[in-house]
Amino acid sequence: MRYLLCLLALLAAPVARPAQAQAQDWTDGKTEVDLELILMVDVSRSMSPRELEIQRRGYAEALNSDEVFEAMQSGLLQRVALAYVEWAGWGAHRIIVDWRLLETREDLTAFSETLTSSFNPSLRRTSISGALLHARDSLDDNDFMGLRQVIDVSGDGPNNQGWEVLRARDEVLMQGIIINGLPLMTREGMGANWNIDNLDAYYRDCVIGGPGSFVIPVWDWDDFADAVRRKLVLEMVSAPPPPAAPRLEKAVEDGTDCLIGEKMWQERNGAWMP
Repeated sequence: MRYLLCLLALLAAPVARPAQAQAQDWTDGKTEVDLELILMVDVSRSMSPRELEIQRRGYAEALNSDEVFEAMQSGLLQRVALAYVEWAGWGAHRIIVDWRLLETREDLTAFSETLTSSFNPSLRRTSISGALLHARDSLDDNDFMGLRQVIDVSGDGPNNQGWEVLRARDEVLMQGIIINGLPLMTREGMGANWNIDNLDAYYRDCVIGGPGSFVIPVWDWDDFADAVRRKLVLEMVSAPPPPAAPRLEKAVEDGTDCLIGEKMWQERNGAWMP
C-alpha cells in the first residue's frame, strides 16, 4: 500500500507543475486588472495656458465623480491601471502621472490631486502618431496585465509631424489595443490657425479603432469635465463586442483626408517630418 501511495504521488506531481507554470506565464509577474488605460492629452503649442489647465482640472473632477468610481468597481477584478501623459510633437511626451493601480476612492483622489498640483507650459507641434506609438510602448512595458488595453487620445488638431496617423493607428490595432478619441472642437488661442471643421470626423476615421471604440467631441470648454466623465465611464464599464479585424484605410473610403494636417504644415512651412 505504501508503494502504491508513493507511485500515485509521483504521477500527480508533474501535472500540478505545468498548470502552475501556465498561470505564471499568463501574468508574467504582472498585476492583473480589468483595464489598462493610458490618457494621452494634447499640450501642443496650439493650446492656450487656460486650455491646458482646464484639461487637467477636468480630468481631476471626472476622476472624483461617483460615476467613475462605480464604473471602476463594476469590473470582474474591480481595479484598473491608469496613466496620464501629455503629448505634442514627435518624441515630445511628458509623463504627469505614471502607471498607478486604482481600487478605492482614495486612489482616485490621489491621482487627481497629482494632476492639479502644478501646471506645465505647452510643447511644440502635433504628432498624434507619436502619441499612439508612445502609448503602445508604455502599455507593453508597465507592470500590469489588463483584460483590456485602451489608449485615450485627445487633441485640437490633426497630425502634422512624424508617421502618418493611419500607419501608427494600424500598428497599434494589430496588437489588440483599443483607441478612443476626444477631439477638442473649441476655438481659442493659436489653435484657431490649425483647426479643421471636421476634426470629429478626422478622429473617427483616422485615429480611433478596435472593438467598441468611440469618439466624444468637446464643443465648449464648459462641457469638458462632463465629456471626460462620460468617456471614462464608457471605458471602464462597457464590455466591447467580439474582436473584429482592424479597420485599415477606412478613412480613404469615407472621403476624410487623413493627411490634412501634414498638407497644411507643408503648405505653410515646407516640411513636416522630424
